[in-house]
Amino acid sequence: MYRLCSLANGMVVMCFTSLLHKNFSLQFQVSDLQDEFSTLNARLRHCNISDSIGIIDSTPEHNSSSASLKNTALILSLMMFSLPLVFIKYMEYISNLRRPLDNTTEELSLNKRLAYRVDVFLSFHPYAKPLTLLIATLLLISLGGLALFGVTDDSIANCLWLSWTYVANSGNHTNSEGIGPRLVSVSVSFGGMLIFAMMLGLVSDAISEKFDSLRKGRSEVVEQNHTLILGWSDKLGSLLNQLAIANESLGGGTVVVMAERDKEEMELDIAKMEFDFRGTSVICRSGSPLILADLKKVSVSKARAIVVLAEDGNADQSDARALRTVLSLTGVKEGLRGHIVVELSDLDNEVLVKLVGGDLVETVVAHDVIGRLMIQCARQPGLAQIWEDILGFENCEFYIKKWPQFHGMQFEEVLISFPDAIPCGIKVASSGGKIILNPDDSYLLQEGDEVLVIAEDDDSYAPAPLPMVQGGNLPKNLIIPKTTERILFCGWRRDMEDMILVLDAFLAHGSELWMFNEVCEKEREKKLTDGGLDISRLANIILVNREGNAVIRRHLESLPLESFGSILILADESVEDSAIQADSRSLATLLLIRDIQAKRLPYREAMASKIHRGSSSQGSWREEMQQASDKSVIISEILDPRTKNLLSMSKISDYVLSNELVSMALAMVAEDRQINDVLEELFAEEGNELQIRGADLYLCEGEELSFYEVLLRARQRREIVIGYRLANAEKAIINPPAKTERRRWSVKDVFVIIADKE
Repeated sequence: MYRLCSLANGMVVMCFTSLLHKNFSLQFQVSDLQDEFSTLNARLRHCNISDSIGIIDSTPEHNSSSASLKNTALILSLMMFSLPLVFIKYMEYISNLRRPLDNTTEELSLNKRLAYRVDVFLSFHPYAKPLTLLIATLLLISLGGLALFGVTDDSIANCLWLSWTYVANSGNHTNSEGIGPRLVSVSVSFGGMLIFAMMLGLVSDAISEKFDSLRKGRSEVVEQNHTLILGWSDKLGSLLNQLAIANESLGGGTVVVMAERDKEEMELDIAKMEFDFRGTSVICRSGSPLILADLKKVSVSKARAIVVLAEDGNADQSDARALRTVLSLTGVKEGLRGHIVVELSDLDNEVLVKLVGGDLVETVVAHDVIGRLMIQCARQPGLAQIWEDILGFENCEFYIKKWPQFHGMQFEEVLISFPDAIPCGIKVASSGGKIILNPDDSYLLQEGDEVLVIAEDDDSYAPAPLPMVQGGNLPKNLIIPKTTERILFCGWRRDMEDMILVLDAFLAHGSELWMFNEVCEKEREKKLTDGGLDISRLANIILVNREGNAVIRRHLESLPLESFGSILILADESVEDSAIQADSRSLATLLLIRDIQAKRLPYREAMASKIHRGSSSQGSWREEMQQASDKSVIISEILDPRTKNLLSMSKISDYVLSNELVSMALAMVAEDRQINDVLEELFAEEGNELQIRGADLYLCEGEELSFYEVLLRARQRREIVIGYRLANAEKAIINPPAKTERRRWSVKDVFVIIADKE
């Protein structure tokens, strides 16, 4: 027991001794670490003191350099800002020094000259305003950046960017602190507001100017192969309608109209016409055909045809303007791709226009065309409808095309080679492209010759194998005796002498031409003589002059109206400047003449009995007038197509000729200028013309013949049959189908032919 206790005490003493030794070792290590920490801390303090001394030594030098640079930037910005003011004052001072003591001679100051130069620069250069605004913006940003660099601690790049933000958005300066930065930021923001206000005004003016240019038709037309119409008149609606019909087979086309009218007004008037454009686009532009810049604006050099319309009003003034327009067109530097179709009002001015325009010009004398058509229709009732069918594009018209398979064939064989067309002429290549209407049957087509036909469209016909056709013999009564006629002219035209000469050439000897108008007899003779007419040399007609007003009933009642075979109501020269007034006079004259005729004709009592049986008064007078039309033909010259439609519906006038026929002729010549030679011959005093002949000249009553057989019989009389009108039909059929089918004819039928003027 004792040994165990001694052993335990020894172990405890050993453990205590070990722990004490470790404790002293740890204390020694802590003391060593503290000494090292003190040494390092002393070294650190020594380093911090050295750095502080270096920083303290370099800070004054850096602050001095930065302050000097900022002051320089601030002064430079102030100098640049005040430089314009100093320059203006300097210019005033120099001007005062140079001003002479003698004030008798006024000299402009330098500042006024400078202002003038600036004004010229801004007006002459198209991009002067945007360029000036850009320079002002860059200057404001630069000045603001320099000023901010002078009053803040930021770098120059940051100050320039901050200046741009103040210019772009005036609200960015709210974060500025200090009097200097706030003053500069407010100034830059105020300048930015002015610049953006000017920029907004400039952009707004540019947009408004562009829209105003589009609205007024000042923008350029980028088209080619279009039809260009220069001018505005009552014929424009009919002309656009015919061009739209002509372009329908091509899927539509483009027509550009330029006149000295507002674009919106032109578009509104065209919209009121209410006809189908058939895919054709009509573009309106406002401008003058006498200004080359306006002509270039509508791509005049790329147009395939240019139509110059005659102005409404005085004929000489209208033709003079047309002449100046042709001069402008011939002066286009790029040259013209297409031809020019000029509508003239007076035949005497045609030579001068052709002299100026040369080979580029084709002329259509509207007044002359209507006058000659009136005479033809007065001599041959029903011819007006034929001309409407041929001149317009709605039915059949003239086409010229080359067919190589016809080389070496006679014209007689070519005549029956087209099932869907009727050949009526040859364009001879060896004669420079001269068109021969109604040539001899024995004419042999040569290489390069082209065939003139009447067809529905340019792609609607083609040659076919020759049919077996025999014409047979004509009836024996081939002589058409001429009978004396009595014709009345109501009104006075400018080309009255030409109409008299045409009538004298065609009427039988002893025929009478009565002229009823308000021009006194002596003045009539003077006007006719000045126009080149020698009354004493008239061979076939006798002139009978009567003076009076055609719209006064008692004046008309003094004339033997029931004895005239044809009455021509002319658009009087005194009112031809106004289409509405001229048409009103023509309409009133027509109604009065028909009423007087109806009351003088033998069947007046029969009509009175109809009225007694209960017919309405309105229907009675119309029936009287329609029956009076069986005794005489009245040809009315109408200028406005709307009046023509009114008269056609009333059926109290047999034939109405209006400016619509002139529009048709213009459209046809615009589509193919070669057709103008054909129309000129058909309208002229010599050569071939359209005629209406009775069927008894070609066949007997009840005879069965095909159209081809009738065509060959007519060739024995050197005529070309192009259509017919049956006795019970109201309209003629031009270029009839099924030409080989036989039918039974009546001697009361009539044929439409092309024949030489007798």
